[in-house]
Amino acid sequence: MTQQITGELFKHMIINAAAAIDIHKQEINELNVFPVPDGDTGTNMSLTMSAAEKALAAMTPGTLGHAAEVSAGAMLRGARGNSGVILSLLFRGFSRCLKDVDSADAAAFANALESGVDSAYKAVMKPAEGTILTVSRFTAGAAVISAEREADIEIVIENALAEGYNTLADTINLNPVLKKAGVIDAGGKGYLYILDGMLKALRGEMLTKTATVAEIGVKADFTQYTAEDIKFTYCTEFIAERKFKTDTNRLRDFLDVRGDSVVVVDDDEIIKVHVHTNDPGIILTEALTYGPILSIKIENMRQQHSEALNVPDLQEQSGESGAGTEMKEYGFVVVCAGSGIEELFRDLGADRLINGGQTMNPSTEDILERINDTPSDLVFVLPNNKNIIMAAEQCAPLTKKRVEVIPTKSIPQGVSAMLAVDAAGDIGDMPALMAEAAQSVKTALITLAARDSVFDGISIKEGEYIALLDDALTSSGSDFDAVLDSISVKLNEYSPNFITVYAGENVSQDDAELVAQRLSKALPDAETSVIQGSQPVYHYIISAE
Repeated sequence: MTQQITGELFKHMIINAAAAIDIHKQEINELNVFPVPDGDTGTNMSLTMSAAEKALAAMTPGTLGHAAEVSAGAMLRGARGNSGVILSLLFRGFSRCLKDVDSADAAAFANALESGVDSAYKAVMKPAEGTILTVSRFTAGAAVISAEREADIEIVIENALAEGYNTLADTINLNPVLKKAGVIDAGGKGYLYILDGMLKALRGEMLTKTATVAEIGVKADFTQYTAEDIKFTYCTEFIAERKFKTDTNRLRDFLDVRGDSVVVVDDDEIIKVHVHTNDPGIILTEALTYGPILSIKIENMRQQHSEALNVPDLQEQSGESGAGTEMKEYGFVVVCAGSGIEELFRDLGADRLINGGQTMNPSTEDILERINDTPSDLVFVLPNNKNIIMAAEQCAPLTKKRVEVIPTKSIPQGVSAMLAVDAAGDIGDMPALMAEAAQSVKTALITLAARDSVFDGISIKEGEYIALLDDALTSSGSDFDAVLDSISVKLNEYSPNFITVYAGENVSQDDAELVAQRLSKALPDAETSVIQGSQPVYHYIISAE
């Protein structure tokens, strides 16, 4: 029986929740609607929860309010994909409801769950029913009703889960996309696993994460890492007098969004800080607002790495170091994958690239790092994937820079948006022009089905070619030419002037040229070209505009 949740107990609940979603992440991934190898809802939710787990594991929380605040902040920065962002919003509203409280009874806990739902609904522009939002809403509502008659938080969560699972079963009817695919909502199921993990912690049933190579204790070979693997260049340590400001939690928050490996130790007289960052100057300037600096140590970790291996600094070779770079009027952060596509975006003026896309959704923190490292106070972000847009949008309130997220959903949309920059006569016109250019592009994709499926009446077998046009399934089959021809027919409806074929990582130039020739015959009025994109997942990305 549990009548109060303290900060320490909440810490164990979050650690257990992270283990629960990790154990079931592949099961959740398999609920992906399309038979494309991008079913990463479970992975994204697991990585988001892991951010909170790591933040809490490194501290001894005092109050519940403090523990909830730390976990929510870590989840926001670590949020990956739409499911991860929504999950972080649920916990952000939860933490705000419990701000400054030492502990929570059943009613307070239930109200916090409901506050989280309100926060998520307000933040999502067009909330769809039959999703994690619906499941969390009914779950929280049941918790509030149960808490009116029950003082035992375990019983309250148990009742909430029962209602949650009933709602989850109904998501197949509430959401037309899920109904066509014949599956329940992946995000909703993940949320219930998280809540169940929290309940198990209250009952003393601590779970163990599934073992991975990284977690089995295999010693990493340091020589396999390059300087590019070091996200933050400068190991910065200092001791400052605790004289002017006293709230070190605010200092931790300041450091968390500007670096990693943050350690803040303080007593009544001094504050000792360790952080890895790309801009020690900003860190030290903030430190002076707390009091005079007594000692400083700054080390260039890239240089140390290069000296240890006797190799040149790879970041300097690539020209992507933020230190000493001249400030620009505006800059661009682009999410993409594939050496050819990366080179294309660099040629178009991208300042910072993030390796990501289908199956590789970067976190809010990953995107924020690149934004802060861009030599401009105005930064345009191109997610190039619909599942990354929300994570990018969460960066705006976390930085002093002005962030404009152009909601590009594909590589071709991102390329078109970048090409539209020169047409803008005024910076204020750029977001609208870039978004408009992105919307003028049609994106076709060809890949292999990851599993058997039936969608929109089309029977799909694992290993068959499948074709998608702007995320809509157009055809599938073992005959590649027939699948390609189905795309040609669809694209012909839009009378495109330009066709660009981006060849994937395992596609030869000769095969890509044959695809371009077949498209050219089917669309004789369009100018067709080939780019060796070397992107993962998709054999071909085809742009039509």
